[in-house]
Amino acid sequence: MVKEAIKKADILIEALPYIKKFHKKIFVIKYGGSILSEERVRKSVLEDIVFLRYTGIRPILVHGGGPNITEKLKEHKITTEFFDGMRVTDEFTLKIVEEELNELNDLIVREINAYGANARGFKKEDQLLAAAKKRTKKDLGFVGEVVDYNKMKLQEALETSIPVITPMGISREGVAFNINADDVAFFLASKLNAEKLVLLTNTLGVMRNQQDESSLISTITMKDADELIDKKVISEGMVPKVRAAVKSIEEGVGKAHIVDAKIPHAILLEIFTNEGIGTEIIK
Repeated sequence: MVKEAIKKADILIEALPYIKKFHKKIFVIKYGGSILSEERVRKSVLEDIVFLRYTGIRPILVHGGGPNITEKLKEHKITTEFFDGMRVTDEFTLKIVEEELNELNDLIVREINAYGANARGFKKEDQLLAAAKKRTKKDLGFVGEVVDYNKMKLQEALETSIPVITPMGISREGVAFNINADDVAFFLASKLNAEKLVLLTNTLGVMRNQQDESSLISTITMKDADELIDKKVISEGMVPKVRAAVKSIEEGVGKAHIVDAKIPHAILLEIFTNEGIGTEIIK
C-alpha cells in the first residue's frame, strides 16, 4: 500500500518540472476521426485537457467530426466523395457538416464543464475563423482554408476557459466553408507561437514497421522527417500530418506530438513524463 502511494508521489514529482516549464503556455490539441465518437476514449482525452488547464497550461481544442458526417450523409443516401483527403462539399453536405460539428461541439463543451472546468465553444456563427475558398485541381465546393482569426476573441476566451473550436469559417463575402481540422490546428498553433501542437490519432505515432509497436520512433527532427517520408517509413495519412507539423515548427511552434488517443491519459503521459508514449517532432 505504502509502495503504491510512493509510486504515485514519484509520478507527481516527475511531472513537476514540466508543469513549471509550461505554466501559461499555449497547447493546441487536434482531436477528430473515429476516436472522437468513442465515449471511453473521449472522456479520457477531455479529462487530460482539463488537467492541463488546472496545472496552468492554456489548452485549445480543435475538433473534427468526419465519421459522424459520413454516417449522417449515408442516412440521406449520399455517398461522400474525397479528393486528396478532402471532402467534396456541396450546399446540402455543408448543412450536414455544420449540424454534426455543432452537435459535437456542444457535447465536448458539456463534458468539459462536467469535469469542473469552463469550456467555450466556437462555431461558424462566432466568426472566429476567417476563410477563403480552397484552390485545388478539382473544385471542392464549399471547402475552405483559414486565412485569419479573431485574435482578441480567442485571447479573451483563453483567459477564462478552454476554447473548443469547430473547423468552419466565413469568407469576407459571408460564404461559409468547411475546413480541414488539422489545417485549423496548424494555423492557430503557428499564429499563437504555441508551445506544443498535439495531434491525437488512432496509431501509436511514427513507426518503422506498422505491424511492430516496438518500432515506434519517439523523437524525429525536422531533417529526419523529410528522410523518413522519402524512404516511405512515413506514408499515407501520416505524411500531411508530419509535413504540417514540421511547417508549424518552422513558424514558431515549440514541438509537435503525434499521440495515440486510445491509450488512457495519453496526453499526460506524453507531456509530463521523461519517456513519453508517442512521437515528438522537434527542430
